[in-house]
Amino acid sequence: MSSVKIKMASKEDRRMRLTICIPTLNRGSFIGATLESIVSQATDEVEIVVMDGGSTDHTQQVVSDFQRRFPSLRYLRKDFESTGLNPPTTPAARFDRDCSLAVELAEGEYCWLFADDDLLKPGAIQTVLNATREQYGLIIVNAEVRSPDLARVLWPRILRITADRVYRPSENQSLFVDVGNFLSFLGCVVIKRQLWMAREKEKYFGSGFVHVGVIFQSPVPEDALVISESLISIRYGNMLWGPRRFQIWMFDWPDLIWSFPHYSELAKSRVCPREPWHSVKTLLLLRAEGAFSPTEYSRIEPHLRSKRERFVAKLIALSPGILLNFLGVLFCSVIHPRSTIALVDLINSPYYFRNRWKRFLRHKKGE
Repeated sequence: MSSVKIKMASKEDRRMRLTICIPTLNRGSFIGATLESIVSQATDEVEIVVMDGGSTDHTQQVVSDFQRRFPSLRYLRKDFESTGLNPPTTPAARFDRDCSLAVELAEGEYCWLFADDDLLKPGAIQTVLNATREQYGLIIVNAEVRSPDLARVLWPRILRITADRVYRPSENQSLFVDVGNFLSFLGCVVIKRQLWMAREKEKYFGSGFVHVGVIFQSPVPEDALVISESLISIRYGNMLWGPRRFQIWMFDWPDLIWSFPHYSELAKSRVCPREPWHSVKTLLLLRAEGAFSPTEYSRIEPHLRSKRERFVAKLIALSPGILLNFLGVLFCSVIHPRSTIALVDLINSPYYFRNRWKRFLRHKKGE
């Protein structure tokens, strides 16, 4: 169990303390398991707000079933076709807007931003409720990483810390370095609603990481807690960003991290490189995953420093993705078996031989 001290709430203290905010879109096949993991341990200090960006699957029916079990679950759906409103221009902008709307509609003192396909582990809500009584401005919750079917633990805890840690406002630089990369995962964030509402948000709509922008646009003015215990099971590989993978990790994420004015260049570089395309290893991995081709090469070519660097990058972009994927899977499976996360990425690649074989069979059936 976490070392956060357990405190019993008095009658005066039993107000709506925590809102679990879930932005969602067409995740009816997964959100039921997510809600079950929450509802099964929620108390009368907890509410759930599901902000649906316009699902066309059975998400609404799944959520409605849980509303009958848990009256403090609110479901709001943005139907752009019926309202005549213009939808956000990108999936990232839609996600950011829905995330922010969920917080705006929350009634809890704290908002736990949560993914629509991950699970809370038993006891997670009580641990976080106990932490909120200490009035931290921000609480970061550790997580384990599991396979898409949740059957295998790929990574027992993302933050490799053995004890909870409190960061004072004067230690914001250390907080940024220690948890910056982890915050690309939405579900680790529990934030005071008052702090969220006081900060600029629309500036970060379209980044796909509005929560990171809210947290780090300026130093957190109150103490922040990082909980060492893994309280969340991440369903890794269920959504690997599709064709936007290159855009996100080569441009969107670095641009966001390097936009924050209150952190040193050294601190930012420890979270992510300013220009990740200079790494041959990164380009090889992206090519093996199916996220780097001559099209993507044309986007980074103007940023490359020398003829040699351009030659190497273009050679990688033109290399057989099937071969690089095979070598990558071999390396992760035999030579470096602890590379479980990279292996999942490679197996989900269109270059993975089983995926290509399945596509071939579907093509044959269609003939």
